[in-house]
Amino acid sequence: MEKKVIAFNKNLRGENKMDFKAGDVVKIHLRIKEGEKQRLQMFEGLVLGVKGRQSSSPTITVRKVSHGVGVEMIVPLLSKNVEKIELVKKAKVRRAKLYYIRDLTPKQSRMKYKVLKEAIGEKDEQNNTEAKQNDTEIKEGKIE
Repeated sequence: MEKKVIAFNKNLRGENKMDFKAGDVVKIHLRIKEGEKQRLQMFEGLVLGVKGRQSSSPTITVRKVSHGVGVEMIVPLLSKNVEKIELVKKAKVRRAKLYYIRDLTPKQSRMKYKVLKEAIGEKDEQNNTEAKQNDTEIKEGKIE
C-alpha cells in the first residue's frame, strides 16, 4: 500500500525536482492576476523549511525582511501560480527547520553562503570575459 501511495505522489509531482533545503536563498516568480491582466512578481528570501517533500503537495516557507519588517510566505510548489523557483545561494545549516531566525535581527541571522554559478547573470559573465581579454592585451603590449 505504501509503495502505491509513493508512486502516486511521484506521478503528481512529475519532473519537478526540489534541489533546495532550509538555509538556501531562492527567487520565486509568482503569477499575479489583477483583473484581466497578469504579471510576474518576484519574492526572494531564505527558506525556513520544506514540508511534505514526498507528498503530492509539498510547500516551502520563505522569509525576507522588507523595510525592517519580516515577511513570510508559504508557497505550494506545485501551484499553477508559481512560474519558476531559482536557487540563488546555498548555506550550510545544521537544522531542518530554521524557525529560530524569526527572533533574530537580519544582521544576527547571517550565514556562510556559497554563491552558485547559475546565479551569476549573463552581464557578469560578459564583463568577466571582457576583463580577461583586456588583461591579455595589456600583457602582450597591444594597449599602451
